[in-house]
Amino acid sequence: MESYLALIMFVTVCIVLLSGYPVALSLAGTALGFALIGSGTGHFDADFLQALPSRLYGIMGNETLIAVPLFIFMGIMLERSRVAEGLLETMAALFGSLRGGLGISVTLVGMLLAASTGIIGATVVTMGLLSLPTMLRRGYDPAVACGTICASGTLGQIIPPSIVLVLLGDVLSSAYQQAQLDMGIFSPETVSVGDLFAGALIPGLMLVGMYLVYIFTIAWLKPGSMPALPAEETHNDNERSLAIRVLYVLMPPLLLIVAVLGSIMGGLATPTEAASVGAMGAILLAIFSGEFSLRRLRDVMQSTTRVTSMVFLIFIGASIFSLVFRGFGGDEAVREILTGLPGGVFGAMLVVMLLMFLLGFILDFIEITFVVVPIVGPILLAMGLDPVWLGIMIAINLQTSFLTPPFGFALFYLRGVAPAEVSTVQIYKGVAPFIMIQLVALCAIAYWPSIATWLPKQIY
Repeated sequence: MESYLALIMFVTVCIVLLSGYPVALSLAGTALGFALIGSGTGHFDADFLQALPSRLYGIMGNETLIAVPLFIFMGIMLERSRVAEGLLETMAALFGSLRGGLGISVTLVGMLLAASTGIIGATVVTMGLLSLPTMLRRGYDPAVACGTICASGTLGQIIPPSIVLVLLGDVLSSAYQQAQLDMGIFSPETVSVGDLFAGALIPGLMLVGMYLVYIFTIAWLKPGSMPALPAEETHNDNERSLAIRVLYVLMPPLLLIVAVLGSIMGGLATPTEAASVGAMGAILLAIFSGEFSLRRLRDVMQSTTRVTSMVFLIFIGASIFSLVFRGFGGDEAVREILTGLPGGVFGAMLVVMLLMFLLGFILDFIEITFVVVPIVGPILLAMGLDPVWLGIMIAINLQTSFLTPPFGFALFYLRGVAPAEVSTVQIYKGVAPFIMIQLVALCAIAYWPSIATWLPKQIY
């Protein structure tokens, strides 16, 4: 009976979230409500809740999570510094003379913004406001333009330093240690955020390459859907001045990316220390671009505080939810379901990926990371799966669900800033090929796990 109550509680949370209630309060309130009912009916031991203070103290004292507000600050500061505008203008001048040049520019700028900010909503909205009107004005097919912007904007999910990977790394680390303890290994190995960053680098660049191949192919097969810019717009500068302009615009964000990722992968800094380097670098970049002021710094700090408070409040709500879920024996019920599936590890992994994909329609990556991964992570890892590979699969899977109609978050972000003449159907049509690319990448990483695991093993 207890295990059924755990599963009913999970379904209830999804329904409450769909009703529009705040996520953190929904998680904590539903869990405490079920704990009260279970305690009154004798199906829940209230002593489980005594572990709650130590859990919350563990969250507050977790040094890895200090990287979260620092990376958020870095992303918001770069967004407010108009880095994207300069990058888009320069890339358009560089590639605009090619068919599909604007699409190539948007993809490359999306990659750089992903590695600089890691904030999906901000990237999609910024790219939609800056590049979509230009692409439409220059004769681009609205579906192709929208699909390129949405797909490029979600690269922040997988390309480090991603907020998703920071949170996922912390949760997977706990799940990996628990899985090893369950297997009788009392000197457990660990997996770090740095491992996930290294593991995500090749898959992220692979996705960018696949996007570019698709754009080149469409530009070749359907030249009318992605025309080149007029010559007078792309040859205002001579080659020397354009090269200087490219260096001037590209070098600062590239140096920032190298400083953050290089320090982590080179073993010179922890993700938290590297995040502080990134935050300081973002301030220097804003000063360098002439977009820094005390008022802007105050606005960025206020936005960072709001987003960070939201993340940690969800973390606390999810911690209460997972504690009550375990108190009802939900983890054992999930273990029995997954281990009893046909196909063994493959069957269990397929079901979990499908579940996360569907939950990505209604839940943000933060809720899925904090609620679902702690439940299924230890079970899958105890079956022998590599934690880095599992983390990358989850990240790309969620990225795919963010693109998938009708509920993909990236589609909502773009719909909110797209001109009225762009229909929702055109947005859905545009992302369809990129969803297929995502699925191909997911299958490739599933078949060749070394795509995700090779680089961490070489570095660490």
